[in-house]
Amino acid sequence: MSLRAEALTLGYRDRAIIEALDLDLPRGGMTTILGPNGCGKSTLLRALARLIKPRGGRVTLDGRDIHALPSRGLAREMAILPQSPLAPDGITVGDLVKRGRTPWRGFLAPWNDEDADACADALAAVGLSDLADRPLQELSGGQRQRAWIALVLAQRTPLLLLDEPTTYLDLVHQLEVLSLLRQRNRDTGLTVISVLHDLNLAARFSDHLVLLGPDGIVATGSPQNVLHPDRLMQAFGLRAQVMPDPVTGSPMVIPL
Repeated sequence: MSLRAEALTLGYRDRAIIEALDLDLPRGGMTTILGPNGCGKSTLLRALARLIKPRGGRVTLDGRDIHALPSRGLAREMAILPQSPLAPDGITVGDLVKRGRTPWRGFLAPWNDEDADACADALAAVGLSDLADRPLQELSGGQRQRAWIALVLAQRTPLLLLDEPTTYLDLVHQLEVLSLLRQRNRDTGLTVISVLHDLNLAARFSDHLVLLGPDGIVATGSPQNVLHPDRLMQAFGLRAQVMPDPVTGSPMVIPL
């Protein structure tokens, strides 16, 4: 499933944040959007997810303008996990995950085997099958984030967009969440597009990076091509050395 931005211009009130941006997001891979605070990472992701309307240009999904697609149809092709999602008090993990089936169920449609299988598969993928009856608020931060990921996995779309899915998590839980997403990508071909802050985690878990700076796109491509000292200086004003990670071989950024 091909997602593309064409001459995309985004902003709030009288301030433009992204102007005339062209971008192709690879199908079937793990793509991470990086950049300094205020450069428009989350704004871009929200536009790709049709959560905000562009001032100019458009976003297309397999050549179709996403703003021309019916909401239910789009929700069957694209799942979105926003930053800091909210759930009703007292909701259980299982009931939260069931909400991922909403795009596939008509008004008053009975719960069916396909819905049950999708939820069971999503809970198993994130390792929460035994906690389906547990209230969400009783879970640890890492478990809660896995529960939200199970919700979007239960939606069974070929494309998943996540806005800072590791925010507020400690390093162990960050690795846990990103490992889960990569495993799902490798097992099923799920296209994953996310916003992250940590350059080294992005390098380790991504096939493709989009590096934004104050003036738009600095570079796109593989982590090896994007995470170059000159480009990090252009995007972040950061002096850094880049060397291979001794464990994974992916680029490792060392600030100077």
